[in-house]
Amino acid sequence: MSFKARLAAHIMRSGGVVSLPTDTIQGLSCLPFFDSLMRLVHLKKRSHNKGLILISSNLDYFIPYVEDAALLEQIELGSVPTTYIVKAHKNTPKMLLGGHDTVAIRLTDNSLIDELCQLTGSALVSTSANLSGYPVAQSSLKLRLYFKGQLDYIIAPVTTNSNPSSIINLHTGEKLR
Repeated sequence: MSFKARLAAHIMRSGGVVSLPTDTIQGLSCLPFFDSLMRLVHLKKRSHNKGLILISSNLDYFIPYVEDAALLEQIELGSVPTTYIVKAHKNTPKMLLGGHDTVAIRLTDNSLIDELCQLTGSALVSTSANLSGYPVAQSSLKLRLYFKGQLDYIIAPVTTNSNPSSIINLHTGEKLR
């Protein structure tokens, strides 16, 4: 495991918020616990009514957050990152749901996400690394300007990730984005 991943995992287990490159865009991540979620939403200046995505390298990390774990068997890694909307388990933190009864999940083969999930034993909360209404930060400098030193750790953005994922309702098959 890389030093950066071990440090980021330690910070997230301690309730911190980190910025890291995901399989799509530079993101902000934390573990799906109330205090961490509140801090992440506050940092972004984002409405509590907007849901957040859970990302993981392993479907097992999504099981505590979905009502019907058998549905997860339908998810496969594809060439295009895809976020699936599924019925949430009743104990899923409400801040993940954005006022809905569903949760957004994305399976990824991103090696950093894989390391972080293994080190934390959890799916990670993920949202774009920007202030609400602003473009996604594509440099460490822009992250520092947006968040004014309030992020607990930054793993520098990479230039290869730039597009948000597709979104599909796993129950209906409807493509939402």
